[in-house]
Amino acid sequence: MDSPRRIAHLDMDAFFASVELVHYPMLRGQAVVVGGRSVHQPQKQADGGWRFARLRDYVGRGVITTATYEARALGVHSGMGLMKAAQKAPDALLLPANFEAYRTYSRRFKAAVASIAPAIEDRGIDEIYIDLTEFTEDSETLARRIKAAVREATGLSASIGITPNKLLAKIASDLNKPDGICVLSMEDVPARIWPLPVRRINGIGPKAGARLEAMGITTVGELAAVAEHVLVEQFGVSTGRWLYQAARGIDARPVETVRETKSISRETTFERDLDVQRDKALLTGILDELCAHLAADLRKKEVLARTISIKLRFSDFTAVTRDVTLPLAIGSAREIRQAAGQCLKRVIFDQRMRLLGVRAAGLQPLHQSVNEALGQGELLL
Repeated sequence: MDSPRRIAHLDMDAFFASVELVHYPMLRGQAVVVGGRSVHQPQKQADGGWRFARLRDYVGRGVITTATYEARALGVHSGMGLMKAAQKAPDALLLPANFEAYRTYSRRFKAAVASIAPAIEDRGIDEIYIDLTEFTEDSETLARRIKAAVREATGLSASIGITPNKLLAKIASDLNKPDGICVLSMEDVPARIWPLPVRRINGIGPKAGARLEAMGITTVGELAAVAEHVLVEQFGVSTGRWLYQAARGIDARPVETVRETKSISRETTFERDLDVQRDKALLTGILDELCAHLAADLRKKEVLARTISIKLRFSDFTAVTRDVTLPLAIGSAREIRQAAGQCLKRVIFDQRMRLLGVRAAGLQPLHQSVNEALGQGELLL
């Protein structure tokens, strides 16, 4: 008989903010928000001290990347506009994001975990799933050992949830933050999971949450009380069945130790809304730069793309996407730019733009794409 699964979800605590506190330890215990621009870089003073920008000084359209727990206690959180956050916490300290440092610390904590438990599914810069099924140690001991390795490698804390599956592990890792350990079994679902808001289930977003609330369902337990056929009628077969199982903590997904990249994208939000005619030169330069960065990303991963998409967000926050699928995969900045231009011709520009993005999908390994091109008498490199 197979052993019951033991799946962990490890989530670094306030990751970007915590990395900044390594560089600026004098800010520990203070409300700190990450999301400023380069002009908000801390300034070294003549007396050796530092001067930090305040949230009240920010002007622009940026959003919070992350915040310390002290800042979160004041009502600000990741994804919130910085101007809105300034109304809640004007004296919070503001730092620009340093993504190169975050990537470095991400590699360090993942390597530390892999030295103990190599069956890892990478879920992003600050979180991973770990399959611990084959270990003989008890879950608490394993969790402490992994957390100690992460702290030794990075100086940072992490929270871990260990449960029979990924869905529950994701929820559990958040229950005892920060620096927490939460071990749950299927028997714990009614007592620990059912009282939680239904949005705590990863995969239930704002729209589904609103629809469930309209049905009188606000907690996981209330969702678990709904018959499967009712959820299928309301959400369709696939989503309805998933909701029925998720409310009961059922999830058979494996830990995927190798994840295939399905798409790569680059986008930027402008500091001010741009007019497609008056700001044409600026927009052209931004698009050229995005395509060049995307081409570099493709080269780094040694892939080419069959489908190129553009994404636009206008001043009223409506979003538009257009894509084109090409006969052969491409990878150069020039080719990506040409394909993006084809997409843009199918957009009606009747208002200013606030965001522009370019995406590459239909990815193929470089050698495969080259062979296909040669088979058609062409070489697109």
